[in-house]
Amino acid sequence: MELLDAVASGAEPDDVYDAFVGWAEGRGLTLYPAQDEAVIELVSGANVVLSTPTGTGKSLVAVAAHAACLARGGRTYYTAPIKALVSEKFFALVEIFGAERVGMVTGDSSVNPDAPIVCCTAEILANLALRQGEGAQVDQVVMDEFHFYGDPERGWAWQLPLLLLNRAQFLLMSATLGDVTDIADDLTRRTGRPTALVTGVERPVPLHFSYERRPVHEVLTMLLDEGEAPVYIVHFSQAAAMERAQALASVNVATRAQRDLIAEEIGGFRFTTAFGKTLSRLVRAGIGVHHAGMLPRYRRLVETLAQRGLLRVICGTDTLGVGINVPIRTVVVTALTKYDGTRMRQLNAREFHQVAGRAGRAGYDTYGNVVVMAPEWEIENAVALAKAGDDAAKRKKIVRKKAPAGAVNWGEGSYERLIEAVPEPLVPQLQLTAAMLINVIGRGGDVFANVRSLVFDNHQPRAQQYALARRALAVFRTLVDAGIVVAEGGSIRLTVDLQPNFALNQPLSPFALAAISLLDPDVEVGRGGADAPAASTGTGHYALDVVSVIEATLDDPRAILSQQEFTARGEAVAAMKRDGIEYEERMALLEEVTYPKPLAELLAQSFEVFASSQPWVRDYALSPKSVVRDMFERAMSFGEFVSFYQLGRSEGLVLRYLSDAFRAIRQTVPAEARTDELLDVIEWLGELVRQVDSSLVDEWEALIDPAVDPDTPVVPPAPPSVLTNRRAFTVLVRNEMFRRVQLAALQDDDALAALDPDVDWSGALDRYYDEHASMLTGGPARSPRLLQIDEADAAASGLWRLEQTIDDPAGDHDWRIRGEVDLAASEEAGTAVVRIVEVVRL
Repeated sequence: MELLDAVASGAEPDDVYDAFVGWAEGRGLTLYPAQDEAVIELVSGANVVLSTPTGTGKSLVAVAAHAACLARGGRTYYTAPIKALVSEKFFALVEIFGAERVGMVTGDSSVNPDAPIVCCTAEILANLALRQGEGAQVDQVVMDEFHFYGDPERGWAWQLPLLLLNRAQFLLMSATLGDVTDIADDLTRRTGRPTALVTGVERPVPLHFSYERRPVHEVLTMLLDEGEAPVYIVHFSQAAAMERAQALASVNVATRAQRDLIAEEIGGFRFTTAFGKTLSRLVRAGIGVHHAGMLPRYRRLVETLAQRGLLRVICGTDTLGVGINVPIRTVVVTALTKYDGTRMRQLNAREFHQVAGRAGRAGYDTYGNVVVMAPEWEIENAVALAKAGDDAAKRKKIVRKKAPAGAVNWGEGSYERLIEAVPEPLVPQLQLTAAMLINVIGRGGDVFANVRSLVFDNHQPRAQQYALARRALAVFRTLVDAGIVVAEGGSIRLTVDLQPNFALNQPLSPFALAAISLLDPDVEVGRGGADAPAASTGTGHYALDVVSVIEATLDDPRAILSQQEFTARGEAVAAMKRDGIEYEERMALLEEVTYPKPLAELLAQSFEVFASSQPWVRDYALSPKSVVRDMFERAMSFGEFVSFYQLGRSEGLVLRYLSDAFRAIRQTVPAEARTDELLDVIEWLGELVRQVDSSLVDEWEALIDPAVDPDTPVVPPAPPSVLTNRRAFTVLVRNEMFRRVQLAALQDDDALAALDPDVDWSGALDRYYDEHASMLTGGPARSPRLLQIDEADAAASGLWRLEQTIDDPAGDHDWRIRGEVDLAASEEAGTAVVRIVEVVRL
């Protein structure tokens, strides 16, 4: 019996097992004993905690679990900590079970959400469990990377389904769980199912550990010479990973034949950003870079090249430990300390085994290497001693280096302890927010009993349970005072209807809708230009004000905001120096300079008003900021924005934020609030994201028709022509022209000359400013009405003719910037390629 036949026919457990084993063998896979044990337990209906090393095929066991549930006519959920892993698993399951049987819900979007197999982030399932409780249509839960149960920020989402979905069968998977006996016993008590612990399994590919006191480049040369590649060099910062990769570029990592093969596979891949051009040089030399700050298409390129055995060395961060499939033979750990966001500390056992476990490729290697580097000062001492040889006099003269004062040190003892250490026990991290309480109340039934069970029948220590109870009472009183909850006659109920995706999507979306309604699309900045007084309901730039409202509800991209603040302070210092302000006063004033926060006062006031009737929003922080708006107002491309703020190592973060903003605007702003100018901004933003990395937008919009091709080429398809979306391309053209206006208003001759070296900008500006005191750059100045686009001979010439009217204080509109758009060059570049022809007075 085929696997899909067993699933469709409702086969008996033994038949499902036989069908799965046959399906696996058809793919050239023979089950390991641990896999076999787990599959038998799952088809028989038991819960399974699968804590086996990386490389023991936990994903294959998950497939068996889904098949067993479908054969019983049930509904199964796969959850993971990150959207990328959810998406990867979605496509893998579609390939196995068919598109009609698999759905995905991520909060951003949903695809086939009523399918019998649903892939989602852990938070989605947790909120579903809160809203529907034991009655939820969830017959099985497969939780990947279950060690996130102990994450202080997100652990609640892994605990809640265990507490509330008592009808479901659970498969909990991770390579680094530690002792989970208490969790397993509690799971059995709640579900009435036996819970099998499949743990402590020997790796099919054993690991060889070594501690090295030689410099990294010597160790790497040895590994390459001895055939121990591919090598993954683990760093604990993106900067260190990049520096290592560039340092290795001078070493012959790959042979000429290998480099030629890489170049052939890469072909016409678009390395469009500054980081991309560096990456192009590195991968062609057989060196990969992998970290979370990279654009997704660059990460996928590195992963695909690695999977095809074309990269001999990859320099990256410890993020590779989270479920990404990159085959590695040797892992080199450069340090046993890391900065965890608060302090420098030694790695714990779970972190060490997560990265070490990537070594050794099942089916390829008979063993995997884990090489741990000694601290730099220990390596320098060892090198000096080796150089001195057996000469006692020379050895005596060596001044031994020590760890810098205050540094967190490690040594061979730390290394040996970590090898033997088992992962630390998972610490439960349940939280209680107003949104969670609203979901429980919205479920109906005996609300008091449901809340009491959630607060006191969980995995938390008793003292924390009492703290949760106090928190629940405080939140409940707030909800009653706001009129959202009514408690009368022994019943507790909501007075409002919850939106279907309450707390699943952007939690501040309801506030954003209320704030947008305060903005007046008919109010426009006056003739005073950019420095005119702001309107009482916004700045007068309605479309950009709507963008600012949405941006205030998004998570902070800290790296971007930090660089914006750094730049703003640099500009402020320069201005204060020009004004002759003394040093002490400058330093005091500088403390008040931060990154741009449009509408901060209006949003703060609106938030307080909204929270008085919807107090649950206080669970979430409102954070005014300007990333999309800043990029639009400065008329910058993605590459120019990254370069301006020196964000080369965070391109992926910038793109992810822009993509999240695009989705939030598309999903949140109602049709009646969308003006032509706002639609222009939306189209511009979507096209900008697509041209930089089409995967983020296209994946979101095209998931309804997934196509899985095992022979997918290394090079992803280029994004659609930038000319296809005419509205978005027109905005790009307008931005390029308005950038010249902004620079002219600043009288920045050098920047203008760099853009248009054949134009006499200096002479033209002298003549303009002889007539006008200033050049306006406010809302009316960037109006589409002031740019004429002539496409009359575009078919023949391949050009659009442009005429930008300059907005002067007198309103004469007698100065023009004339230019042209090279359509072919624009299509090649993925952005508007504009050339200025002349600056003239009519």
